[in-house]
Amino acid sequence: ARLRRLISSSVLPENIEPHITSILPGRCASPDKYSVMMLAKVQRRFKNCKEIAAFFVREEYLLIFVHNMGTLYIVPTPVGNMEDMTLRAIRVLKEADVVLAEDTRTSGILLKHFDIQNRLLSHHKFNEHGTTASVIERLKGGQNVALVSDAGTPGISDPGFFLAREAVKAGITVQCLPGATACIPAVVASGMPCDRFCFEGFLPQKKGRQTIINSLKDETRTMIFYESPYRLLKTLGQFAEVFGPDREVCVCREISKVHEEYVRGTLAEVK
Repeated sequence: ARLRRLISSSVLPENIEPHITSILPGRCASPDKYSVMMLAKVQRRFKNCKEIAAFFVREEYLLIFVHNMGTLYIVPTPVGNMEDMTLRAIRVLKEADVVLAEDTRTSGILLKHFDIQNRLLSHHKFNEHGTTASVIERLKGGQNVALVSDAGTPGISDPGFFLAREAVKAGITVQCLPGATACIPAVVASGMPCDRFCFEGFLPQKKGRQTIINSLKDETRTMIFYESPYRLLKTLGQFAEVFGPDREVCVCREISKVHEEYVRGTLAEVK
């Protein structure tokens, strides 16, 4: 009934001009006469379609009007130097229907710097389980959504994994743009082997911290950790106890910023 009202209506939503690409039979052997008639009518109605593809799916006695779902774009942002923002990232943030931000104040500064006028919605680790369902509905409704974190690539020690996983489960296209992240410049510039490495991110502050460190005792690959400057000396001490004071280490800070610095040596020397 809703479909018949849409087709018979003389008022169409702006910028919504669906194109019928095919009739896909569900459990029926072939599309029936009614389906063919509805297809022809919609094709005449929306003959100038350029943007949104749609089609009919026959599922027993139900005729379903289906349109393309939106795309979830995971957009890296600079970790310090604004010149690291890519042209594609700027375009995606401008063209997206909505931008999800870890902190709308921080991302608002970024968008203003690149003259991007778009709607920002809060999406962070404290509310992502509550907001993801509504974001998925937006994507299913055909909206394109861009996800950014405060700095770097969302999902890498930042919110993003849960939303990406739920979008994939829902059959939504997920695209991650290449771009800024702190760990790759750090491992490449460290002078340590980077043909094989493992990324551990932030260690737990309390429960399970020592267990994880102990489990890495026999790891021979270069390991990448993120750590707060306030816990750095404590962490280096724990590393020295488990990995040995002669283990080579490189401490990197202020990646891509004016005061970028690398301190290299053994754990005993750097500590």
